[in-house]
Amino acid sequence: MFEATNALGNLVLSTGGTLTDPNAAAALAVGLAALGAGYAERGIGSAAVGAMAEDEDLFVNGLILTVLPETIVILALVVVFIVG
Repeated sequence: MFEATNALGNLVLSTGGTLTDPNAAAALAVGLAALGAGYAERGIGSAAVGAMAEDEDLFVNGLILTVLPETIVILALVVVFIVG
């Protein structure tokens, strides 16, 4: 994941963009938040499905824990509206 972030930064700088541009910073914040949420959901989702396979009463808990990392992306989108 760190290699992708480094490559993204190099791409932005090589195309004449600057990381101090507010719109580029907002886009980078949302993109990295989405990557982080996806990385978190990878482990949570598999554990939730495994727990629900054992006991169907854990469906609500698994659903809440699976959706919880997506709030990070929603908060990152708030940054876009503040900057824009």
